[in-house]
Amino acid sequence: MNRIRQLLARPWLPAEHGRMPYFWLLSLAYMGWKYAYVAPGALELAMLVLTLAVFLPLYLASYWARGWQVWACMLAGCLLGAAWVRWNPGAATFFIFACAMAAGIERMQHAMLAIGAVIGFGLLVSLQAEGNMRFMFLMPILTAGLPVGVGAVMDARLRRSRQALMRKQEEVEHMATIAERERISRDLHDLLGHSLSLIALKAELARKLAHRDADACAREAADIEASARQALAEVRAAVTGYREKGLASALASARASLAAADVRLEEKLERVELAPAAENVLALALREAVTNIVRHAGARRCCVSLALEQGLAVLRIADDGQARSEADIRHGNGLSGMRERVASVGGRLALRAQAGLELELRVPAAIPQGAHR
Repeated sequence: MNRIRQLLARPWLPAEHGRMPYFWLLSLAYMGWKYAYVAPGALELAMLVLTLAVFLPLYLASYWARGWQVWACMLAGCLLGAAWVRWNPGAATFFIFACAMAAGIERMQHAMLAIGAVIGFGLLVSLQAEGNMRFMFLMPILTAGLPVGVGAVMDARLRRSRQALMRKQEEVEHMATIAERERISRDLHDLLGHSLSLIALKAELARKLAHRDADACAREAADIEASARQALAEVRAAVTGYREKGLASALASARASLAAADVRLEEKLERVELAPAAENVLALALREAVTNIVRHAGARRCCVSLALEQGLAVLRIADDGQARSEADIRHGNGLSGMRERVASVGGRLALRAQAGLELELRVPAAIPQGAHR
């Protein structure tokens, strides 16, 4: 009983088919056309009711059928039509329904073969009828079976194509969401790591100055407040994927961080036209590199240079810290995120460790306006 209740509770047809399949059931009225002229006997009426009781569940099941089940439904429909061929030419409608059931076969060649097999079977079955009955049985199969079957198959293929396209769109949206989350994660790691390192250094300096120089301590506290506000603004910008100040802002922040850590900064900067995406990559790389210098390098000097070389913007960040070989480089989330961002704009990242660590980022430079002729 529970199994029957479950079957009755679930939808009778897949939602994507709508209510049109119920409309096609009106074709069964062709079975009653004979009885407009000849009254059915009790036995024939009972067999007609039994046939419809068998066909209706079969018809609904054909919309859920897959694989061999589709072939089984088509065969059952043909057998119902064959059983009535000598008594009612309207049974040809079961062969037409069988042709339409071929829509459940995914491969076009197999579906067309199945429709041809149904029509061929209908031709053989029609030989059992006599006189005008044979003609009345055969004509609907020949005139309606093929177009109905082909139309149903094409409609099903179109529906499956739309479903596949929707799944692809969902996958693309899902991948875009993941990529955006990774971007925000990398940006927040770089931005917050840099800003919090600066705040920590200035807080430590303010603590040391608290009992010695109240005015200097107040200035450091004001810098801490300004850094915190700037960090908040940068986090908001990272979430929206927009940077208003770009590399210039990153350089200003680097100067403040290195000065607070007592690291001398040397700048060798050329004017280079940069696309917004490439500038954002260089700005975040500079922030991450300066954060690593302040936290881990133990450096006393940092050199930042930007130049245009063979159509590429080249940013180099070098320090005189403790790194002496590849083994001294810590490949954490910062470097991984930096490498991914550089690759995303068609650039590359190189690391060299000799008398300190040097990062070299090469990204495509923007084409100046008026360069094309």
